Amino acid sequence: MRFALATLPADPDRENEDFAAAAPGAAVLLDGAGVGGGETGCTHGVAWFSGTLGGLLLRSITEHPARPLADCLADSIGLVRSLHEDSCDLAYRASPTSTVACARVAGGTLEYLVLGDSSVLLAERGGNTAVVTDRRLDEVGKRLRAPVDALPTGSPEHTAALAEYRDALTGLRNRPGGFWIAGPDPRAAEHALTGTMPLNSLVSVTLLSDGATRLVDRFELADWQEVLTVLGSSGPDELICRVREAEAGDPNGRRWPRGKARDDATVLHWVLP
Repeated sequence: MRFALATLPADPDRENEDFAAAAPGAAVLLDGAGVGGGETGCTHGVAWFSGTLGGLLLRSITEHPARPLADCLADSIGLVRSLHEDSCDLAYRASPTSTVACARVAGGTLEYLVLGDSSVLLAERGGNTAVVTDRRLDEVGKRLRAPVDALPTGSPEHTAALAEYRDALTGLRNRPGGFWIAGPDPRAAEHALTGTMPLNSLVSVTLLSDGATRLVDRFELADWQEVLTVLGSSGPDELICRVREAEAGDPNGRRWPRGKARDDATVLHWVLP
């Protein structure tokens, strides 16, 4: 098995809140989320949360190969909670959270899990592709973000509208009718999207944060087959480079309205035997 990993923060002067790692037969990717520049109730920060949860999750899914991925995620969320519940306010409504995407080989099967808007891209031997993305956050966001998308990205008006949008979104986090994401409550893992594929039907599995999938699902400058071509020929660094080029060509979000002009972007490409 062969892994290729690339990650790039939205701004070189800011901490990358994405996390990705791999071990023999397993891979994880997390995209940390908080309130940009705002209070989270946690002294450790968003990057600490996603990195700590990611490391514990990778250990859990490799140490317990027969345990369902969702159960491993719930256990890992509980462990992270125990590490800082005495020092941080985990009841605070904007406490750090993270998307989760992971995959594991178990016998002749590939298992996968997605929670939040990161993605798992499956390349089949017959040439077909399938992408698994949790769209519940997008569906909730569409109901709330019209005032944000009407304003130039980065303008004072956009910043104010974005703060209101994020506040409203936080109120729908981990609630029925809202969306689900890894945070202080292990029960969020029960709402993850999970599935399996026969291992011999797959060429590769790729985990991507939403900062890396922009080229397809927001900018519509490529399809998933083109993404796989780039990954196979030039690797994850080139894919992220193309995302950055598109973002640079639309810094004010007039062509592609978005909350962040640039976002942390991470790709973990796993070529299967």
